[in-house]
Amino acid sequence: MKILIIGGAGYIGTKLCNYLVSKNYKITCLDNFWFGDFLHKKVQKIKADIRYYNFNKLSKFDAVIDLAYLSNDPLCELDARHTWESGPLAVYKILDYCVKKKIKKFLFASSGSIYGLKKEKKVHEGLGLDPITDYNKSKMICEKVIQSYSDKIKYTIIRPATVCGFSDRLRLDVVLNLFCYQAYYKKKISITGGSQIRPLVHIDDMIRCYEFFIKKNIVGVFNLGFENKSISNIAKEVSRQINCKITYIKTNDPRSYRISSEKILKAGFQPKFNSIDAIKDIKYNFEKGFKPTKNNWNLAWLKANKKV
Repeated sequence: MKILIIGGAGYIGTKLCNYLVSKNYKITCLDNFWFGDFLHKKVQKIKADIRYYNFNKLSKFDAVIDLAYLSNDPLCELDARHTWESGPLAVYKILDYCVKKKIKKFLFASSGSIYGLKKEKKVHEGLGLDPITDYNKSKMICEKVIQSYSDKIKYTIIRPATVCGFSDRLRLDVVLNLFCYQAYYKKKISITGGSQIRPLVHIDDMIRCYEFFIKKNIVGVFNLGFENKSISNIAKEVSRQINCKITYIKTNDPRSYRISSEKILKAGFQPKFNSIDAIKDIKYNFEKGFKPTKNNWNLAWLKANKKV
């Protein structure tokens, strides 16, 4: 099977591309490669900015996976135009290409935080969307664009929790990974708040999820996250695996999310990993000699290099 992965050189994309080529899929990665290239030599590479790229130059693929995005709230707030051009406008162009080439499947990475602040303990796909940041507002519009193509292409929208765990293109701006870095290298975790809830999903389950939907004839919107934990409890779990102190800083940040993934479980997907596995994986790679670099810090690197 031939698969185009857009944004395939990032934290999740690097691991997804490398995993799928190991399973004998024919993978092409289209990315701007801002954060380097950690892809297997079998992955075909196209270096391009999706805002300006003419997708009609591409040949036909069996499936397209769209992971490309400014990856968090602060990045999207830095450059609103970039957010919307690389988000909803790019999604429109990609879908237009998919329809013209009669591509069978389109998979999109949305966000589990798109629901906004909910009182419900089980935040499922049937609830309304109340995004509170530019990142999540633009993700919601992407979903609406995709759903407008429902009569033309089979699509799957995945709303993942906060992804955690090791990747060769490691991100250190997501909560569990950041705490592991602080614990291992600084011997101290600094928590802003502590009571806020974050849903978590192990990166290896995220990868398995994409393969699951590539193989299955299933369409629709699916949450993906199997643990809802407070920031404080995440820090404590990290400190039990990587000995360190924990300090608390007061905050007015209201962002607290949880999701329920009963729908994807009923569809047949079963997780194999959890947040403890993620901590152990990151610790193991730090001990092996993996050294975080400026490219692991998305926001600081992009600002320093005037990418946004």
